[in-house]
Amino acid sequence: MISSSPPPTQKPTVSLVIPGRNCAQTLEKCLNSVVPLLDQGELQEILFVDDGSTDNTAEIARRYPVQVITGTGGGPGAARNLGWRQAKSEYIWFIDSDCVAEPDALQRLIPHLENPEVAGAGGSYANLYPDSLLATLIHEEIIARHRRMPLEVNFLGGFNVLYRRTLLDELNGFDESETNGPGAAGAEDCDFSFRAVRSGHLLHFEFNSRVGHHHPRNLLKYLKTQAQHGRFRVQLYLRNRDKIQGDSYANGVDYIQPPLAIMSLAMIPLSAVTLWGTYALSALIFLLLSLQSPMLCSIRTPSWLLALTFIPFGFLRAYARGIGMTQGMVTFGNPTPQQSTSIREHHAKQNGVAS
Repeated sequence: MISSSPPPTQKPTVSLVIPGRNCAQTLEKCLNSVVPLLDQGELQEILFVDDGSTDNTAEIARRYPVQVITGTGGGPGAARNLGWRQAKSEYIWFIDSDCVAEPDALQRLIPHLENPEVAGAGGSYANLYPDSLLATLIHEEIIARHRRMPLEVNFLGGFNVLYRRTLLDELNGFDESETNGPGAAGAEDCDFSFRAVRSGHLLHFEFNSRVGHHHPRNLLKYLKTQAQHGRFRVQLYLRNRDKIQGDSYANGVDYIQPPLAIMSLAMIPLSAVTLWGTYALSALIFLLLSLQSPMLCSIRTPSWLLALTFIPFGFLRAYARGIGMTQGMVTFGNPTPQQSTSIREHHAKQNGVAS
């Protein structure tokens, strides 16, 4: 009798989804880095979601062997959902349109999902502007945070993450209200990873899976973006109150800085007329500067002189985030009827209740 061996396990297929809006300056490099994976058989397909671009983004995308999907300008959450719902594969890999994938970025994520209990795996960044001081500071801070992240995490960024399609189906995709408008950054990736862990799934972090990123090089534009981050973080934590004290990426030292910055601004009028107001303002500023020390000791720039610039950098960013959080409290702390409905629908989806 001839014994028959079991059939070989079929390798899971992977679809890549790239959301983007007005990304003509970065999209070509992004696609050049991932299209070779189609020929190598690592990707079954690439789907680019043009989220309401007004430049020649879509024209650039159509030069490549990718499926171009026309979005509505609903933000990254809506664009990601359009993409993965039209994808054909078991695994969905997301990267951003301003990222350049390293050749082994995907292959370093896939082994994590060989564990059936792991529903997603995310990676880290490389710096595409090493000659820029601002980009280097931003990058080295991110890498310092990534170095201390454990294998099992409760937070994964959407810039380089691989999810099972079954998880995306189960959680009904990304929350489309977690955005600041067309083309603006949102918290939909944070919210999704929080919900995944809350639903009992494991998420893994892989430091050696990297995509190069076009980190900001203009300080004012960066601070404006950080204000947007502060604003949508309020919405995120109103919906995920258990993460207010921190997650796998950030901690209480980070979260206390924006409120301290706003408190110091509020003390300026009192400092002009009272001595205790001056003391209080000085103490708040000193404390805010001191809170930059833990990260200062973690980042790895070429010299200490460069590293020391992180202190004023982090100090200014705390004010930008604080202003954004104040705007967020005004907007989301007293929601309109439409926003209240969105919040109820969000919680209904989390709990598996039909809205």
